[in-house]
Parts: sequence; structure tokens; C-alpha cells
Amino acid sequence: MKRLIVCICLYISFSASGQNKQPVTVTDMLKIKSIGNLTLSPDGSKAAFTVTAIESDGESKLDYKYVTQIWMVLTDGSSTPRQLTTTRENASQPAWSPDGRQLAFVRAADGKSQIFLLSLDGGEAVQLTKFKYGASAPKWSPDGKQILFAAGISLADLLKDSLLNPDKKLPDWPFEKPGFEKNEQLKPATVKMNPDGTLEEVRAYLDNNVIDKKARVINKLNFQDELNINSDLSFNHFFLTDVQPGAVPTPVTHGFYSFATAEFTRDGKQLILSGDVDSLQHPNRSQESEIFIANADGSQLRKLLGEDQKVYFSPRVSPSGKWLAFQLSETSFVRVPQLAIMPLSGSAKDMILIPFDRAKGNLTWSSDEKYLYFTAQSNGGAPIYQVNVKTKQVEQLSDYNAGINSLDVLNNKMVFVKTEIASPFELYLADANAKNARRISSFNYNWIQQKQLSIPEKKTFTNDKGLTVEYWVMKPANYEPGKKYPLLLEIHGGPMAMWGPGESSMWHEFQFFCNKGYGVVYCNPRGSGGYGETFMRANINDWGKGPTSDVLTALNKTVAEGWADTAKLMVTGGSYAGYLVAWIIAHDHRFKAACSQRGVYDLSTFFGEGNAWRLVPDYFGGYPWEAAAKANLLRESPITYVQNITTPYIIFHGDNDRRTGFVESEMLYRSLKVLGRPVEYVRHPNATHEITRSGDNRQRLDQMLRTWEFFERWINQ
Repeated sequence: MKRLIVCICLYISFSASGQNKQPVTVTDMLKIKSIGNLTLSPDGSKAAFTVTAIESDGESKLDYKYVTQIWMVLTDGSSTPRQLTTTRENASQPAWSPDGRQLAFVRAADGKSQIFLLSLDGGEAVQLTKFKYGASAPKWSPDGKQILFAAGISLADLLKDSLLNPDKKLPDWPFEKPGFEKNEQLKPATVKMNPDGTLEEVRAYLDNNVIDKKARVINKLNFQDELNINSDLSFNHFFLTDVQPGAVPTPVTHGFYSFATAEFTRDGKQLILSGDVDSLQHPNRSQESEIFIANADGSQLRKLLGEDQKVYFSPRVSPSGKWLAFQLSETSFVRVPQLAIMPLSGSAKDMILIPFDRAKGNLTWSSDEKYLYFTAQSNGGAPIYQVNVKTKQVEQLSDYNAGINSLDVLNNKMVFVKTEIASPFELYLADANAKNARRISSFNYNWIQQKQLSIPEKKTFTNDKGLTVEYWVMKPANYEPGKKYPLLLEIHGGPMAMWGPGESSMWHEFQFFCNKGYGVVYCNPRGSGGYGETFMRANINDWGKGPTSDVLTALNKTVAEGWADTAKLMVTGGSYAGYLVAWIIAHDHRFKAACSQRGVYDLSTFFGEGNAWRLVPDYFGGYPWEAAAKANLLRESPITYVQNITTPYIIFHGDNDRRTGFVESEMLYRSLKVLGRPVEYVRHPNATHEITRSGDNRQRLDQMLRTWEFFERWINQ
């Protein structure tokens, strides 16, 4: 009897505390602080990292801006984090000096990113570089006397740069301007421009129109960036500068190529670089990437790893310089890269593959080189893993209920950024094996403790391909047994993305809808990442029917629990999921309302207007003009079935979304409008594909509220 009374008291206490908590509101999105760029000092006593907050933008009470600053925390856990940079300009990419007394970081100055130095002894940050091309990604030389950095350089600048191209050479690969050979058209004009003059003078006139932005002449294959069409070619190169303000940077890499990464070996005598150095193919044609080694000044560059149809990337040198860790994959998007190590003094024949069927990131060596750490999206989370270099065995160090976004390890100390239901971003300190972890920040944790949260319940089923599909059910935050509630089916994009409790980008949206009285169900259907290559390739040539079966099975099983109101079912998703929402409502009419964001609706059109166009040949076996592929694209495009859509439907797209393009959403909307269907179309000015993750915050609020308002119109009829 006494035990029963205690249990009843605990239940009453828990219920009362839950009732005292506040709902998650739409503007709580503005309170979320995100953490990244985590790096330990050379002795491991301190960690530097960035914090991005959302603040009011000037005098407007409705607009908001992102502010990123550098913070530091002692790793003995004796103090709370403190902010190091405070000016109005953002600060990012912190890098420790070898003695741990200074941080190099990146900040905008005169419209370009530049390297700044901040002494931990006090004082204001000092601008190190004033480079005409800008500077980013700083890395200190081991002796602390120089800093290596990256800069992006246009083809026009590279052609005339006296240091990077002293002999005024032209690219060996074809520029692909039709009617010209040997890239002669890239040579500077030697005549005056004259629209009424000779052919050469007319060409000079036309070239000047391009310079003055009166015309954009496109000859490259990849002509869309995230914001607009782009006719320019740009190349990423690395430079060295002495650690003295006013020092003149010297180029380390040269040529009409791009280098993605560069880092010093432990002794500072060499550099390990990755990038694409194909002298015969146009940069847009070549999809390969290689790994190189060179002297610290860039001389004697030679290829360590590289071959046709392969991508070698993310090289990491071990502390002693003995080992090189890296990843490799086929050039197709729909592959899980392999992890490998080899002696730095060796070659491809000495490569040792580490079997692990997940996409890996944050490669980090242990100080004694016995282990290699990494994170990997898997089963709804992003755990920490370690590889025993001797046995090649992979051990999981953290669970699937959280996502590790940034990681560093030194000696017996590990720091990492974790996403979980309790907080979307917090900093943690642990042993090198991720044991005894404890939270050492409260950027979000404290205010979230006052909020009413819905906890996802993980469930599984086996689909028609024999694959285990995981899904999560979130009941309304104010759930009461016996009542019926609206249920929202949320679908992820990609299609190679993965959702779960460790996914930070959806933390707020899920909690917002649950606090509005909705249940939420989401799953990782066939084609998702986080479950291995076979699972990820299970939607090849099947973007519609198979994944639809998976997400609707998750919905059906949730409905079978008995608390969902089947007359109030909604569905929403963005990007690939915008596609899948359109496919679903063209084939299934159970939903009261539907929402697609920045989706793909006609795969043939997407091939032309989206910068992610390579998904078409990678998934559907060819190009729109090829008979077999054409039939596949027609069958798999939601626009083919538009006449079957009767569900009330709201469609979102950004004016500057060039990843999926926006013409297809116009086609879908107009088709439904002609058909007289209940459809609403929302365009967000200047918004890109990243609107809901890192876009204008007022537009982020607008999209979420507008989706909720649209659903409410229909479920209350």
C-alpha cells in the first residue's frame, strides 16, 4: 500500500510539473543556438568552437540575422564557456597556434573573408591577411611561423595573375566554347572594342559587355549554383603567409585546378592535399578527386592516390606522420564511401580497407595512433565510433538516440557537440572512449527545460524487400489517453538523408507541431542514408512506389495504435520529400491536406534546371533523350499523375532555389489550378534551397506558420 501511494504521488508530481511547462512556440526557433567548428588546444586544456545565434536585425522588430562568434571553454570542467569575439562581424573557423596562445580565425573585412589573430593574453583581434582574393580555412605550420589558407580565384583572375600564372598559360583542358580550338578565345583582346568594327573589335565589345554584367555567356556544364545561374569558373588554391600583419602570401598550389583540402605533416616539411588535378578534362566534366603530397612550399607535387571513376577525399595524417587515413568511393552519388588507412610512405597497394557500411565524417586520430575516431549517421542517430588500427575492428562508443555534430580527441580527453531531444546543441566532455560524458554548456538546455516536449518512440517493420525500416512516433505534447488527435506524416529529403532523435534540423518543427496538438510520425524509407549501401540503393529507379509503401506503412501502424483521428491526416516534406508528397497524393486520397516544399515534380525538367541534376543518371540509368531512361523519368514523375491530385495542397518554393529549380513547382501549381483543385502556391523572395535550415528567419517562421495555418483550414472543416 505504501509503495502504491509513493507511485501515485510521483505521478501527480510529474503531471503537475508537466502542466507547469510552457509549449514550444514558433518563435522558440529564434532561441536555438547552434555549435560547430570544435577544436582542442594543443595541450587539450581548452576547446574553441563557434556559436551561431539569431538576433534582431537592426531597427526592424520583424527581421532577424544570424550572428556567429568564437567561444572557448576549459576542458577540466571548472568553468562555463566564455565568448572570445564580440564585434558585429561574424567570426568562424578557429585554429589554435602550436603553443596554444593564439587563435587564427576568419572574419569579413572590406567585403572579403580574411584571417585574423586573437591572443589569449588579451587585446583585440588583429587582421593578418588583406589578400585580394580573400582567405579562409587557416592552418598553422607546426613551428607556428606560418599559416596555410585557402582562397577562391576566378578563371579571369587566374589567367592574368602574375604569381599563379606567371607565363600567362591557358588551360590544357578545353574551355568548350563552340567554334574555337586550343582556348585561343581566352587570350586578352589586343584590339579596341567597337560594335561597328571588325570581327575582333566586335568580340572585344561583346567581352566587355560580359565584364559589365550586361550579358552572361554560358559554356560550362554546371551553370547553376545555389542562388542563380553562374557563367564563371572558380578554382580553390592554397597560400602560405608569415604570421606577421602585412606579410605577402605566396601560392602553394598552381594551375587551372581546384584543391579541396591541405594540411601539414607533423614535421612541417610536407603538405597533404586533396582535389581534382585533371589536365585533360574540363573541371565540370571531371568528377574524380585525388590525394597528393608536396613539399611545404608546394614544390614536387605528386599523386599518392587517384584513378578513373574514383573519389579519394578527407585525408588525415596521424600525429607521428606515419599513417594516412582517407575515404574513397565511386563517382556515383549513390554509394557509401569506404574508410582506409595506409603508410604515408606507401602507395595504393599498401591500402588497408576498414569495413564499415556507413557514411563517415570527423576523422580524428588518437594521440598514440592506436585508434581512429569518426562519426557516422546510423539508425536515427550519429554515434561516435573508433577503429582499432591494429585489429581493424570498429567499435560504437555512443548510442543511436543522439547525433554527434563535431568532435575532437586528445590524449584521454574527448569533446563533442551533441543533439538530443533534451537540447538540439550542447557541448560535452568525456574520456577518450566516450565514457563518463557530461554536459559542459547550457546554450539551449536551460530554456528547453521549461518547455513541454514530446519524446519520440522508435519502432520498426520489415518492408516488401525484406529491409528493416525504422520509424518514430511522437504523440501530441498534451496527449491524453482516450482522445483522438490529428496526425502529421513528416518525410525527409535527399533521398539519402536520415532522420531520428539525433537530427538537429527538425528538432523545432517536430516539437512545434506536437505542441499544436498534432501527433507526428516519420520514418527512414528505402533509399535513406544511415543503413548501409544496399538500403540506400533500394530506391534506384523507384523514387515513388517503393518509398511510398514504406512511409505509408509507418503511418498505418501509427494509426493502428488507436489515438489518431483518421479524418485529420496530413503530410509534408521538402526537396525529395516534396516530390514524394506529390507522388503520394496523386496515388492516395486519405489526407485532409498536404504540403510540398522546394520539391521536384518533373524529373526531365529537373535535369535541366537543378544543380543536383546528376541524380537523374545516377538513379534512373540515363538521360531524358534516351528511350529507356525517358520511360523511367515519365513513370517516376509526379506531374504525370497530376490529374489524380484532389487533396488540398500548399506548395512552397524559393525564388533563388537552383538545387531543385522552381519551374517544376510553377508547372505543378498551374496544372492543378487549371484542373480547379484546391491549391495554394507560396514563393519566398531571394530564398534558396536552404530556406528552412539556414535561410531568412522571417521566411522560416512564415513557412512553418503558413503550413500550420493551411492544415488548420482543412482539419476544422
